[in-house]
Amino acid sequence: MKKLLISAFLVLACIRMGYAEEKLTWQACIEEARKNHPDLISAEEGIKQYEAGKKITASALYPQIDSSADVSRERTKTTASGKTTKKTANSFGYGVTGSQSLFDGLKTANDAKAASENIKAAKFNYRFTSSEVRLRLRAAFINLLKAQELLNIAQEIYNIRRGNLELITLSYESGIEHRGALLTAQANLAEAEFEIAQNKRALQVAQRELIKEMGRVKLSPIRVEGEFRVADEILEKPDFEALANKNPSLGKLTAQKNAASFGIKAAQAEFLPQLSAQAGASKSNSHWPPDNEQLNAGLTLSFPLFEGGLRLAQVAQAKAIFNQAQANERSTKDGIVVTLQQAWAALADAVETVGVEKKFLEASEERAKISEAQYSLGLIQFDNWTIIEDQLVSAKKAFLNAQAGALLAEANWVQAKGETLEYAD
Repeated sequence: MKKLLISAFLVLACIRMGYAEEKLTWQACIEEARKNHPDLISAEEGIKQYEAGKKITASALYPQIDSSADVSRERTKTTASGKTTKKTANSFGYGVTGSQSLFDGLKTANDAKAASENIKAAKFNYRFTSSEVRLRLRAAFINLLKAQELLNIAQEIYNIRRGNLELITLSYESGIEHRGALLTAQANLAEAEFEIAQNKRALQVAQRELIKEMGRVKLSPIRVEGEFRVADEILEKPDFEALANKNPSLGKLTAQKNAASFGIKAAQAEFLPQLSAQAGASKSNSHWPPDNEQLNAGLTLSFPLFEGGLRLAQVAQAKAIFNQAQANERSTKDGIVVTLQQAWAALADAVETVGVEKKFLEASEERAKISEAQYSLGLIQFDNWTIIEDQLVSAKKAFLNAQAGALLAEANWVQAKGETLEYAD
């Protein structure tokens, strides 16, 4: 009776908890993460920084105009032949000056082009971050889906163990079964109770993990809805080279390499003369409003003669940065191709494992039905029966692990392709 009350309490607790839980689909999790995940917000702000940086760089191509105004009072005191003389002089003035770069060896233009490539790199970095967030979000979603199912399986196992104990208790009281069998059945039931409590704790951990990856701050009871199914079309062997070329991590490095190539041109432009024009207008006088007008205009030409090898070193540095970026691009592409092949092979293995474990589960369920009937009729001993029951429990868990493993392998494959949160399963 005590065991029955405990079982009923656990069932009612699960039902009550289900009413309080918020149900989430995979699409709902994606939408929330897209808006609230701090990593995505950080990556988006990085794009804005580079866009502002380009405007700062390009501003040198436009006229630079400054205005000024000044007011001053000067008081002097002189002493001659014992006589002191004091004088006060006021000064007022205002003016406007402007300058325009006419030629700088295309340095600013190349710096602006490099800034444009840096913006592209930042956008690819956002895509890469989105891909990483999707992987973690999907893994958290799968872990919670698995935890929910594990709790259901734990309850099923508890029911099986409880029924076995009732059957063995009757056999023991009838003198058919020995005390060791009774104690084993009791231990199995206690283990089943522990697994229910353990899986509830694991469920809370999985909930916390998913809430974090959605970008939420506070923990709240949630439940996810989904299927343990991998799309058949995803198993078609793709062109790994073509997928690698579309990967955002490679796109980021390509943009950085292009930016480095413009950096070389900008450094080389320092060897060329620079020409700029200046113009200004001002008024000044000792009274207000000032009426002494001054106008000026001119050209400035500068050409570097010797700076201790500064510009040579800058060009050498820019070339080294470009060569490094080029090598990183090649290495990353090779690594992406290998990662894609590994991820796809792991996905194919995981999907086939699900089929194998399903057959083992079907066989274990059939053997368990037969063995329970045989034990009731006294055709097999307890030791043989309990082994078959244990195999059924293990088969249930193994099948669930295989299903979750296939979904995780699919998530890794999608991330290896560089797909973002916008990717549709």
